[in-house]
Amino acid sequence: MRSARRAIPPVLFACLLLAGCKPVSLGTSTSSESRSPVAGASGSAAPVGSGRAIAVGAGPQKHYTVQQQPVAGSCHYRYQHGEPLEDPKCTPGAISPAVTQTNLKSTICRKGGYTSGIRPSTSVTGKEKELNAASYGFTGRMGDAEYDHLISLQLGGDPNDYRNLWVEPADPGHRKGSGVNNKKDPVETKLHTAVCKGQVTLAAAQKAIVTDWTTALTTLHLG
Repeated sequence: MRSARRAIPPVLFACLLLAGCKPVSLGTSTSSESRSPVAGASGSAAPVGSGRAIAVGAGPQKHYTVQQQPVAGSCHYRYQHGEPLEDPKCTPGAISPAVTQTNLKSTICRKGGYTSGIRPSTSVTGKEKELNAASYGFTGRMGDAEYDHLISLQLGGDPNDYRNLWVEPADPGHRKGSGVNNKKDPVETKLHTAVCKGQVTLAAAQKAIVTDWTTALTTLHLG
């Protein structure tokens, strides 16, 4: 059988000899794009320091639709000091392109509030919560679990990207039937205040809460 290898063009051959260039496989793809667990997810991302990039979602929409969720049973909770953390493979976080460091005063730091005008309706998030509970294998009381934005809306998190939403179980010692009351919420508020006061950047706050919400304040020296 004849070899299918292509002859190296003279210009490329000269480059290899004189400039020490590495040979490139011709006609093949070297893409390392990761695949999303559900169809239709955005592949764009925003860099956050030297760590991994946070995905960029679609941002606020006039009409939200129920988003597909990871396969049932494919997500697993982690625990830090007894507190529940998301599965980073299923819920890596996603930010809104509508919120940037340069427009904080007109978005998340705006007087009068920002989040109420971009939050999806319960008719959408209620269905997503049930589907996501199956993704995580959650079997507790749904009324005590929060369908939580990993990067909160007040920190520029995407409103309805499946990568930014997860069923957050109740904290340890939480009394059953008493409703949602998670320790993550005051962490989000303190980060929001620090961002709006210019104590930390938006990107730093987003990165800290995506990495581990239980250590976000101490990581940024806000504890």
